[in-house]
Amino acid sequence: MKKNVLFSTMIVTVIAVMSFVSFTGKAEEAASSTVTSLEKVEIKGKILVAYFTWPEPDGVDASSGASRIIADDKLYGNTEFIAHIISEATGGDLFAIKTEKSYPSPHKALIDDAKKEAENNERPKMTTRIENLKDYDVVFVGYPNWWYDMPMVIYSFFEAYDFKGKTIIPFVTHGGSRFSQSVQTIKELEKEARVIEGPSVSARNVPSAESSIIVWLEKQGLKK
Repeated sequence: MKKNVLFSTMIVTVIAVMSFVSFTGKAEEAASSTVTSLEKVEIKGKILVAYFTWPEPDGVDASSGASRIIADDKLYGNTEFIAHIISEATGGDLFAIKTEKSYPSPHKALIDDAKKEAENNERPKMTTRIENLKDYDVVFVGYPNWWYDMPMVIYSFFEAYDFKGKTIIPFVTHGGSRFSQSVQTIKELEKEARVIEGPSVSARNVPSAESSIIVWLEKQGLKK
């Protein structure tokens, strides 16, 4: 009987220790994430808010859909809408990354096309260019998550400019996959830049995202 009680006590003790270790690990992980997200950004020059968006203007009434939103009677792509919020809150200059290529609609045709681009490792040609990148210390880069990655034109964008010494802040709109591995990809592409993970906004939350984005910008010391 005593042996059974002793054995049961040992099992309970082991479970308690394992639970404590697990809890401690999670707490440390959460604390680490909090420290990273609250890291202040030093601004010496100007802020640029670059973005690529595709509002998929299919449908007679141009109603809000998977990657577009209507605000103040104007049609925005989801990423474009978030870019405007960031620009207004930080005083940053807006820059639209535009391509020579036109993407198809509706949504499935667009995503299928994006998949082919990725499989072929394409680099879509951009039709807009930043003329004064040296004036900017902080560069926000926004994009939708297409097939668990950045659109291929964002690869074109990073390959076209030298971001050495700058702070790059990616932000993304998505259907549930958040950034996937794209932030790590940017860090690998821009080894001499400081990369900070920015806002990640689900498509369904885009219309109401402003308040949470403002809070994030304030924590980073980026709100004007």
